[in-house]
Amino acid sequence: MTEKSQILVTGGTGYIGSHSVLALCEAGYEPIVVDNLENSSHESLKRVESIVGRSIKFYQLDIRDYQNLKDVFINHKFASVVHFCGLKAVGESGVYPLKYYENNLAGTITLLKLMEDFQVTKMIFSSSATVYGDPDEVPIKEDSKRFATNPYGRTKLMIEDICFDLANTKKRDNWQIALLRYFNPIGAHESGLIGENPKGTPNNLMPFILKVASGELDQLKVFGGDYPTNDGTGRRDYIHVMDLAEGHVAAMNWLESELLQGSICQAFNLGTGNSVSVLELLQEFFLSTGVKVNYEIVDRREGDIAECYADPSFAHQILNWKTKRGLKEMIEDGWKWQTLNPNGYS
Repeated sequence: MTEKSQILVTGGTGYIGSHSVLALCEAGYEPIVVDNLENSSHESLKRVESIVGRSIKFYQLDIRDYQNLKDVFINHKFASVVHFCGLKAVGESGVYPLKYYENNLAGTITLLKLMEDFQVTKMIFSSSATVYGDPDEVPIKEDSKRFATNPYGRTKLMIEDICFDLANTKKRDNWQIALLRYFNPIGAHESGLIGENPKGTPNNLMPFILKVASGELDQLKVFGGDYPTNDGTGRRDYIHVMDLAEGHVAAMNWLESELLQGSICQAFNLGTGNSVSVLELLQEFFLSTGVKVNYEIVDRREGDIAECYADPSFAHQILNWKTKRGLKEMIEDGWKWQTLNPNGYS
């Protein structure tokens, strides 16, 4: 790695983005962040600055805005890009599919055009386990069949296909792309200074649990109690957000390695390799915090599946990465964030 390689980070003020910016800083990289702040806050980046002890360059813009994004490329010499930008709520995507296709696909294509123009051909793409749809078998390997069951997942799948096409182009521009398929990130940085901060009613499970546990919301709705699982609720592979952030550093080190030659687009599963049901998560939350979360089991949510967990062995083999933190730490760090920041970043 060259000293202080400049990395463009799109969506770097969001939940996973801000934790990854922190991890990149600690690993010696210089992240340059762009974000439109639609579902995030610049305060997250200010707090990352206080943790790492240095300033981080930030541009407030929408990556669909070609000219403004081009100006960022003119102002900096990027070694690579980490692309987080995108809407990400499974349920919402089923209600507003056009919004998801327009935002996620158009933004990515604008970004890739500028990367091509400025000959920046290394990228980490923030993909998702949703590209696997309802898997035929678990744990899921990278070569498992891809079939997304909701518009959000389909945007991730389409962007993956664009990346595969770029790496296989006859022009041979030496695109080198890591597709990081996240499973279910929860938790927060151990300091409690940064964490998940959704605007409005949370779409994801753990922020909703935290809001109910703190008394801000009355009740958690558990979508589906009749899945073919041990207790009828959906099972997911929950991963600590800092383990996930460190996965981005491992992928960046791989992309910057002199051993990596020629065009490549490679997917990696980032998960623990274990699944936890919603009711098991609520029980562990009670054991870790002493707080009982009021919940009601309601009908399944369209697009959801029974069980999804990773086989993360390939990421361990190629990236030398694996998770370090358990479910107890995920819950305790998430609860610390919530109790220290009951109003989020506001």
